[in-house]
Amino acid sequence: MAQLAYLVIREGTKWSDVFRLIPGQSVLVGRAPTNQIVIKDERCSRTHLEVFLADGQWTIRDLESRNGTIVGNEVIHGDYVLKPNDVIRIGHTQLVFVYKLSEAFTDVSTVIRRSSPDSENLPILPLEDESSVLTAGEPTTITHRRGSTKFLAPSGEEDTGVSKIGRAAAKLCRLAFELAKAPDEVGLAELALKGLVEETHTDAGAVLLMPWRFQGDAQGENLEILASQSISAHRYHRISNFLASTVMREGEAVLARNVIGDSTLGNRDSQGEILATSVICAPIRRGRKAFGVIHLYSTTADLQPDPDDLEFTLAVADTVAVALENLHRRQELTENLTQVRAENVQLRERLGVRSDIIGRSPAIRQVTEEIARAAASTATLLIRGESGVGKELVARAMHFNSPRSENVFVCLNCAALSAELLASELFGHERGAFTGATERKIGKFEAAHKGTLMLDEIGEMSPGIQAKFLRVLEGHPFERVGGTKPITADVRVIAATNRDLEKDVADGRFRRDLYFRLRVLEIVVPALRKRPEDIPLLADFFLERFNNETGRKIKGFTPAASAKLLSYQWPGNVRELKNVIERAVVLCRGQEIDESDLLLTSLTAPGDTDITGPAAGVFAPVSLDDVERHHIENTLNYTHWNKSKTASILGIERSTLDRKIRRYGLGNGEEEG
Repeated sequence: MAQLAYLVIREGTKWSDVFRLIPGQSVLVGRAPTNQIVIKDERCSRTHLEVFLADGQWTIRDLESRNGTIVGNEVIHGDYVLKPNDVIRIGHTQLVFVYKLSEAFTDVSTVIRRSSPDSENLPILPLEDESSVLTAGEPTTITHRRGSTKFLAPSGEEDTGVSKIGRAAAKLCRLAFELAKAPDEVGLAELALKGLVEETHTDAGAVLLMPWRFQGDAQGENLEILASQSISAHRYHRISNFLASTVMREGEAVLARNVIGDSTLGNRDSQGEILATSVICAPIRRGRKAFGVIHLYSTTADLQPDPDDLEFTLAVADTVAVALENLHRRQELTENLTQVRAENVQLRERLGVRSDIIGRSPAIRQVTEEIARAAASTATLLIRGESGVGKELVARAMHFNSPRSENVFVCLNCAALSAELLASELFGHERGAFTGATERKIGKFEAAHKGTLMLDEIGEMSPGIQAKFLRVLEGHPFERVGGTKPITADVRVIAATNRDLEKDVADGRFRRDLYFRLRVLEIVVPALRKRPEDIPLLADFFLERFNNETGRKIKGFTPAASAKLLSYQWPGNVRELKNVIERAVVLCRGQEIDESDLLLTSLTAPGDTDITGPAAGVFAPVSLDDVERHHIENTLNYTHWNKSKTASILGIERSTLDRKIRRYGLGNGEEEG
């Protein structure tokens, strides 16, 4: 049988460790923590050399190290048979090969010998290094390593330790259930530690994590103690930065026994008091990257963690990682939802978008009913009304009550652009299509695919654009300006205008076929002066809105101000009312808006004219619609309701007369074909 041999390690001027060479087992030496002998020297390669028994002689083999291996004064190549007292040099580290430990310390004048059952194999040490004598003559050794745990693997038959494994699995299942319910990180860590200390042969430990959203390489000094626990007489002592960094970098849990006095594992306090005899450290991993560790240790020789404790700790660490990930995702979702809601409210307020139409008048109720009936359809819609009545608001209400509400709503004002720019906005353009077209642009039709496109002031569209627009409405593909590729889009078109399109058609300014294509459905939005009962509601609504925006606390309107609001004709309709209230909120000096705070214009409403009363001889303002209704009715009565003759007198077509009769609600029993 081969004789036992030892490698005695000296770093600098001190002997730091002793490693027993066992026949039949090869030993790897290097800087990586996976080696049996770890050399913390920058000149040492990750796996530097191998020591093994061959033909009854201990031999070393340099594993193509970067800086080479020196034995005595000779750089070795290939295999080298060791002789007693050979000194192996790796950087600044020395390893002495001996058969008896006493041979390695013959240069020490003051020594101390400890008694043990195997006293002849114990090293003779200097007094200042007495702490490096290891329990029962064993050196500090990482005895087991695991990269994954069998407790979280699919169940299978176990040949040994069935009862213990079953007990640990049940404990792990209950612990995982509790961790999933933890409200925060600290509560989660405390639950995990409690279960670990109860199940493993340890009496102190902690859960340490990297700061949330930490950027960079994880190091031990960056770890923060989330929770710690100790049932021994000593408070928890933080893990060494070296051990924590190694475990996180390698992604493997380690169990180390007999670690008394090992400074790299941090097991003595500043007064030299022993803190640990055995240590378990497991990484908390997200995929292959560790973002924390679980650190456990025992402070007495009675508690000796075993490989099953390592298995259980790694299983808990992986479970904690999943629970933390879920907790962080819940927190992120909550934060994102809150932020999105706040941004949505701010954006809606900034843009002035409201999905509800303000008003209780019969005219507004009729508009709301028409929206409800037309929303489900995909037919084109024409919205008519004076400027400022809220045609875009009606279009938005139509979109958000339609099956397309989950898709985009796009709005374009046709009056604000030239014919060339309008074509580019509607259909897009290719790069280089015209001067200034430096890149491809997607048109409004493409942008509104599966959604709704509102074209405001449709009557201002040029005849050339009208022809192309009509083809798209009829389902034909279109091309970008300067392009050749046909494009189709599924878009519902809503057009709006304040013009008299019938007159424009008669004058040749608007295509007759486009007019009929747009006017499949029609909604007429009444002017504000025709629904005076809605004025107080709108005024209060805008007052509250601008109070919130400016921080003012104006309570309302004086009776004189309310009367002035009701008597005014509002030629600018709801838009003008909004601006008047906003100005009044800014300039008001009292707690209520007074008549003097309302800055109104002297403009007349569209359609108003000077009509002298036949009897009174005074001005009576009426709308053009009222004048037209009375004139048509009088002409029909004059012709005894001969529609053809009436249309000839009025200078309009028969179909136009029929539409106006229905619009104004005229009729008697003497209708003629």
